[in-house]
Amino acid sequence: ANAAQPEEALANFDAFLSGLPAGVQLFSLFEANPQLLDLVVEITDVAPDLRHYLAQNAAVFDAVIGGDFFAPWPGLDHLVGVFETELGKLDDYEAQLDLARVMAREWHFRIGVHFLREITNAEQAGRAYADLAEAITTALWPFVVAEFSKKHGPPPGRGAAVLGMGSLGARQLNAASDLDLIVIYDGAGEEFSEGRRPLATRAYYARLTQAFVTALSAPTAEGRLYEVDMRLRPSGRQGPVATSLSAFESYQKDEAWTWEHLALTRARVVAGDLSVGADTDAVREAVLKQRRDREKVLGDVAEMRARLGSAKPGEGGFDIKSGPGRRQDLELFAQTGALLMGDRGQTLDQQLKAAAAAFELDSESNSALQQASYLYWHVQAASRLLVKSEVEEAEFGAASLAFLLRQSGLSSAQELEMALSDAEREVAAIIDKYIGTASED
Repeated sequence: ANAAQPEEALANFDAFLSGLPAGVQLFSLFEANPQLLDLVVEITDVAPDLRHYLAQNAAVFDAVIGGDFFAPWPGLDHLVGVFETELGKLDDYEAQLDLARVMAREWHFRIGVHFLREITNAEQAGRAYADLAEAITTALWPFVVAEFSKKHGPPPGRGAAVLGMGSLGARQLNAASDLDLIVIYDGAGEEFSEGRRPLATRAYYARLTQAFVTALSAPTAEGRLYEVDMRLRPSGRQGPVATSLSAFESYQKDEAWTWEHLALTRARVVAGDLSVGADTDAVREAVLKQRRDREKVLGDVAEMRARLGSAKPGEGGFDIKSGPGRRQDLELFAQTGALLMGDRGQTLDQQLKAAAAAFELDSESNSALQQASYLYWHVQAASRLLVKSEVEEAEFGAASLAFLLRQSGLSSAQELEMALSDAEREVAAIIDKYIGTASED
């Protein structure tokens, strides 16, 4: 009765009930824990994806009632320890993969509920989702290596490091993010592994990488962890799925395109061998500090903008990712600034500061970009919590729209659309001024 649209809320609650497995004593739980009913009604009324998760995973009620569900976010190191400890209790690899999925879903649900109830804000939720993804990759990597080593022997040489790219590298994921990863290895001169079925070093790390991607993305009885995208690796889809450290260094210094160096500005080691990771990061730093032809960089970026604008013009409405002046365009401008300044910062805020220095932005332009970044992220983080795809106003119920508006600080859908449209035009004009545009051949 307290919902924005009570009849709509009741219909959503009914949809939740219909998805529950038989035998769940839900109303007994409500009777014993009245605050639980408030939480479930809010979830079912506002966030369809959280509602679906709750219906399919009724055991999570135990965690909610348990006492620490609403405790402050514990941080990356604690999360890594929890995953490593719990996975280490199992000897069976398939059981480890299933448990990783169960645990990840529970933590993912917890982040979503905290955000939904506004215990955390959009920035904190973005960092928490990134912590969760990094914790999973960090903790799961050794178990994948151990399983792979049973047949093909330990990794030849020093091992491999996993780099998070894109939003993972920038430490800002939303509820529907996939993972951009690349793998860098150092065979240290060893040509083959030593095991029951030895592999040449290059083949070993290629197949180990495929095993790791499978561990993250393949559906098991407990679903999947993440979609994984490896297109940002050297040479893209045409390149090997794992790259040697020496090849990575020579490629980045001598062959990489401007767009690949832009992607490198957000690269960050998230798993694997620490020494290989440190050496990879040193290569990244050296590449970013290379002297650059400013006009060539700006020309390349302008051409990229034109191609992106043609291929992904954006849908308007609440779709704030693609299109001139929207979030992807803003991120590209920030990465360009970081590249021109040789700045090591990976987050969007750090790179916007680098862009302000690189282009000597006036305070008005700098403020406009900062405000647009804030608005874009709050809309994206909130909308992807509610529905996983690109969104239109018609997809939101009354309570969902109210949550989105609270996050954006605006009072109506029309006002939000106007604010997004104004930000889009202003950001596009600033980027046009400092980078320019290019037309495709």
